[in-house]
Amino acid sequence: MITHGRYVTRLFIRLAIAGVIAFLVVTGGWLEAMDRPVGGWDEGTVDAELHKLVQALAVTIGPRSYMDPANLDAAADLVSNRMAALGYHVTEQSYQAGKLPVRNVIAERRGIEEPDRVIVVGAHYDTVVGSPGADDNASGVAVLLELARLHAATRFRKTVRFVGFTLEEPPFFRSRHMGSRVYVQALKERGERVEAMLCLESVGYYSQEPGSQSFPWPVFWLRWRYPSTGNFLTIVSNADSRPLQERIRDVLTARMALPVETYTGPWWVPGVDWSDHGSFWNEGYPAVMLTDTALFRNPHYHSPFDLPERLDYRAMVELVGGLGLALTSLDDQR
Repeated sequence: MITHGRYVTRLFIRLAIAGVIAFLVVTGGWLEAMDRPVGGWDEGTVDAELHKLVQALAVTIGPRSYMDPANLDAAADLVSNRMAALGYHVTEQSYQAGKLPVRNVIAERRGIEEPDRVIVVGAHYDTVVGSPGADDNASGVAVLLELARLHAATRFRKTVRFVGFTLEEPPFFRSRHMGSRVYVQALKERGERVEAMLCLESVGYYSQEPGSQSFPWPVFWLRWRYPSTGNFLTIVSNADSRPLQERIRDVLTARMALPVETYTGPWWVPGVDWSDHGSFWNEGYPAVMLTDTALFRNPHYHSPFDLPERLDYRAMVELVGGLGLALTSLDDQR
């Protein structure tokens, strides 16, 4: 959870920023990206919807692994039906992983000015065997769906796609059957111009316990660079995606009380490419992962105890609001 003192301090900063924004709006000097505010924003509604979505995925449906094909299908249906109800054009990319029929769910809003320029926001909806996956990754899917709801009426300049990926987890991770690898291969074959990919990977677990944040052993020195308390969001990038990382960071830090850190490193550092953004890196597309750092913080990672009540929904609400403006900013980028 975010401490009261830090929350109040950051809230004061946000109010000060809001005052500056109001002044700039009056004087005509505000950024073009903020000329199109996110619609339908209400913190109470977002909080309630996030709770419902995580509950539906992690409890009503439950474990969503390749060993639970009916549950995996139910999760895909939830994403598909929700996006269709919001008015998006929904398609499914079906394929076989061995004998298992699976599908990525793609919800698109085609750009009205530059439709050939594409922004992708994605989250995987599957879990490891035996885990209800509240943090990994019902939290990411819930934020994805709420971000889509907030932008349901937005007339994007570029084409924006919200994608629910299948089979991110082992034993399919990094294999040709991984959902995002199948999706990116199709993008490459069509020659699509993907300008940005935002991967939502385990974004709901935060702690105020000292020493709750750990780090990969090959880069143990990071413990002197980053907080030892796991109460922050991390934006992970490779070197080629650093401009995208910095743009997202700047928008989020201006909008959110939730602390934000960034890390840029090579793929071989454990955790750096451990989600769907890695599939985009492999094909040369700019991509970042937004994460609570998963196994480096959450003691319930990949376990039966990754439950909805362990998540920090206030932090997730913050993220939805920040990403709402980040998406507008990316869409306005020339």
